[in-house]
Amino acid sequence: MIRRLSVCLLAIAAVAASAVSTGAQGTLRVGTLDCYGRGGMTFVVGSVHEFDCTFRADGGYPPESYRGVVRRVGLDIGFTDSVSVGWIVLAPTNRIGRGELSGTYVGAAANAAVGVGLGGNALVGGSNNTFALQPLSVQGQTGLNVAAGIAQLELYGR
Repeated sequence: MIRRLSVCLLAIAAVAASAVSTGAQGTLRVGTLDCYGRGGMTFVVGSVHEFDCTFRADGGYPPESYRGVVRRVGLDIGFTDSVSVGWIVLAPTNRIGRGELSGTYVGAAANAAVGVGLGGNALVGGSNNTFALQPLSVQGQTGLNVAAGIAQLELYGR
């Protein structure tokens, strides 16, 4: 069963990477977005997690704070105590304005944890759907959880 789950997670991650990288052609890396949360509720067919996020622009600009809410639809069974997610932010230009990451991002997501776990999230969106959050983000979490499906991230500037 664990072998099947691993194969499913890898397949979802590969499809997500392909879909987002195709949509993100002609984009430049502008910085990183790091989000930290305290776990969240799971509903078997979905979940909701709240995050405190920091965008660090390449080039030494001051960091920006965001509040994030991730809603996932799909298989989601278990609980998480804490979650941290990091993305490389891609944009059509090498500099973005303050607060411009605010908006809705959508894509594929998969993760698993038994004690400590990992996951991947491929998201596109933001202002006029011009931003991509790294084709596969690195997600670390603690808890007992298996999840795969479609994720939506709402980012709000602070």
